[in-house]
Amino acid sequence: MKIQIFIDTICGWCFIGSQRLQSVLQKLNDNYEIIYVPFQLNPNMPSEGMNRVDYVTSKFGSKENAQEMYDNMLQQAKQENLQFKLEKIKKTPNTVLSHILIDLARHTNKQKEIVFEIFSNYFIEGMDIGDMNNLIKIGTNHGIKKDILISEFQSKKSKEKVERMDTIGRKMGITGVPFYVFNEKILISGAQPQDALLKAIEDSK
Repeated sequence: MKIQIFIDTICGWCFIGSQRLQSVLQKLNDNYEIIYVPFQLNPNMPSEGMNRVDYVTSKFGSKENAQEMYDNMLQQAKQENLQFKLEKIKKTPNTVLSHILIDLARHTNKQKEIVFEIFSNYFIEGMDIGDMNNLIKIGTNHGIKKDILISEFQSKKSKEKVERMDTIGRKMGITGVPFYVFNEKILISGAQPQDALLKAIEDSK
């Protein structure tokens, strides 16, 4: 079975949703191909990113307006044994390079591990995941050669591929992530509970 999950690497709900999916699949005795598909919540984000406080203010009006949503996210993350440290995040990055790394990881069968490390470095360690050097460290940690990483990060073709996949998602009507496509039959939006994901898997067989 093929499972596509549209994500953005600055999306805490995507981290939670990804972990829930992995938890469900660990309980099932079957073969599943998971493909992480790029989606940009901020397609016009400057390449250098922007200050986190400025970003939250521009998106929600104020930090206070966003607090209820973030409190809920933190609680949901804890249910998946994820200890988010949002206060460590100083910058909201442009996510194109992180999506390039995830796409590259698919060809080395390391997507799951690299997706987890990107998310955990951002949401738990506060790492700037828009910084090429930080992403090179993640990639080399999982056996991808540094020269290949640099070449892909600097490739116009790789950046265009991320934009193309993002466009495909928008044409499908996706406005938020995570967004799951199970076996090209069942479509689900949002960080759904494990029971909902399990039902979608069963219904799409």
